[in-house]
Parts: sequence; structure tokens; C-alpha cells
Amino acid sequence: MNPVSLSLLTICGLDELVHHGTRGVTHVLSILDPDWPEPEAFRAYDRHHRTTLHFHDVIEPGPGIVLPDVDHVDAILAFGHTLADDAAGRAEGHLLVHCHMGISRSTAAMLMLLAQARPQADEDGLFERLHEIRPQAWPNSRMIAFADERLGREGRLTAALGRHYARQLAIKPGVAEPMRRAGRGREVDMGLGLARS
Repeated sequence: MNPVSLSLLTICGLDELVHHGTRGVTHVLSILDPDWPEPEAFRAYDRHHRTTLHFHDVIEPGPGIVLPDVDHVDAILAFGHTLADDAAGRAEGHLLVHCHMGISRSTAAMLMLLAQARPQADEDGLFERLHEIRPQAWPNSRMIAFADERLGREGRLTAALGRHYARQLAIKPGVAEPMRRAGRGREVDMGLGLARS
């Protein structure tokens, strides 16, 4: 992905899709729960390239759960290669990545696309850019761990993710309990452990 050619980067949830139909979106990465239908909002969009993936926003296995796995991450990175190819002949573009809430799966996907596009970039700088795009970002740690390996970041993305969680918890400490109830306590602990050190 050429970060200059794709001049607009957007992350959103399902209920926000209607607000982006007239914003010249050229590429969409949709991440939906399994068996979730295609969002109706895309009918109002101009012609665009869209890839849709289906898995749950979880980090632990459970009955009926489709965990994010390495194949999903590979598909996101393949989408990133498509972006790079498309951006080569384009003056500008607008990438929109969405999931149900625009907080976890979509932010993890955007982070890995940023890391893929900027292989020399500092990991904390990548999370800073993510925070600028979507201040409430809480990327799915399972997705980031797979991306860390696939992109050859040798644990640095995961370490930076812990620092990102710490920052988010410092800004909004009330997010910890809902995340624990959602089965994401390991992520909260990553942030709290760094916050205490």
C-alpha cells in the first residue's frame, strides 16, 4: 500500500457506514461476524474494491466461535498487496476498514496494513497513527500476534500493542471491566502490567 496514494484512511462500525457513502471510498475491507449479511449501506457507495472476511471478535476459543486465525491475517495482507497494486496508477484513494463497532477487528486490520506499507516504521509510531485515525482503537491481540509473525516484526508489534493498551486504559480506565466481561482480560492485563512498570 502506498501511504501517499491512499490519502484517506477511515475506520468505522456498521452504524457509521451510511456516513461514508459520498466520501469517495475506493477500497473497503469488511470484517463481519460469521453468517452476517452484506451491509445495505454499500448500495449507496460509488464503485469500489471490497473484500469481506467473516470471523468473531474474540481471542479465546468457545462453542460456535470462529477465532481470528492466520488465514484471516494472510487475507488481510493479500488485500494490502491489492491496495499497493491499485495505488500505483491512482492519484489518490480512500481506504475504509470496518467491523461491527470499529474498535477491535478493524483497527487490528488497519494497523497491520500500515505496518505492511511501512516496513521500516517504528511500531509505536504505527500505533500513534492508528490512534489518530480511530482514537477508541483497541486492536484484537490475536490478530496482531499473527501479523507480528507474518510481517517479521519479531514481537515488536505485540510489545507496542501492550503500550497502546496502557495508553487507552490511562485515557479511559472504565474500559477495563467491559473488556474483561467480553473475554478480553488478557489484553487488559497487558496494558495494566505495562502501566505499573
